[in-house]
Amino acid sequence: MQFQWKGVMPAITTKFSGNDELDLPLFQKNLEAQLQAGVTGIILGGTLGEASVLTTNEKERLVKFAIEKIEGRVPVILNIAEGSTRAAMEQVALGAAWGADGLMLLPPMRYVPDHRELVAYFNTIAQGTGLPIMLYNNPNDYKTLITLDALEELAVNENIAAVKESTRDVSNVTRMRNRFGNRYSILCGVDTLTFEALAAGADGLVAGLVCAFPAETVAVYELVKAGRFAEALEIYRWFMPLLELDIHVKLVQYIKLAEQQTGIGSEQVRAPRLTLAGEERERILGIINKGIATRPDVSHIIGTKQRISG
Repeated sequence: MQFQWKGVMPAITTKFSGNDELDLPLFQKNLEAQLQAGVTGIILGGTLGEASVLTTNEKERLVKFAIEKIEGRVPVILNIAEGSTRAAMEQVALGAAWGADGLMLLPPMRYVPDHRELVAYFNTIAQGTGLPIMLYNNPNDYKTLITLDALEELAVNENIAAVKESTRDVSNVTRMRNRFGNRYSILCGVDTLTFEALAAGADGLVAGLVCAFPAETVAVYELVKAGRFAEALEIYRWFMPLLELDIHVKLVQYIKLAEQQTGIGSEQVRAPRLTLAGEERERILGIINKGIATRPDVSHIIGTKQRISG
């Protein structure tokens, strides 16, 4: 599948049943909600997907199930986050065999490589697959910064086509545009910088709260790209307390609870994560339920998506 790295791409959560098995019917329900809202891709196996506690068999089932249900409407992208080049290459090969349309690729986990090692890691993987790749630049959580100099060297790989920009420095969007023009697509990976990154010229979003609020996320994207900034900002201001749930160490628990409250998910997580309890759960529920109670009507925006985009 040929696709562009643009629009809204949710980092989908993995749905679990009460007995810790994959809940594929609920997973499908969320997929359909995303597609109906107008997302442009589905990303599996990220942090929100609890990939570190999934077996290889479960990853395979999720990828194949998503491909079957999506039926080519949008690309299915598999996240690769491994500690060694060999393990990453094995996962890339599996993803290709399962039918994934593209990859989101993190730097090596646990070990922090220097510049030469980082470039060699990405080069090896890019040259070992024909799948399109989006690099994930998140030094806050993963301790490795993908510098502009590294991106300069990596530009020889045509299939490294995009960067998930999660440095939390929104001016990095402008730095990348100044240096590379449109060589790389830029997707904002920090929910609380959605408006700012899009206004600065980012091509899209890899979003978290979209898992619970797909229509509102797509509406902000469509309005900003149509130059309707005041309308986008009004929704964004309503959204901000919810978006802040994405930048916490318990983002998985928080976003899954939001999915449950909006009827397209459940709060079930896999150990060592535990579902929220006590005062913390009540506090997060308060934020979520207030957001639901004051939820803006964006149906007219989503319903006229093609006209706005054109």
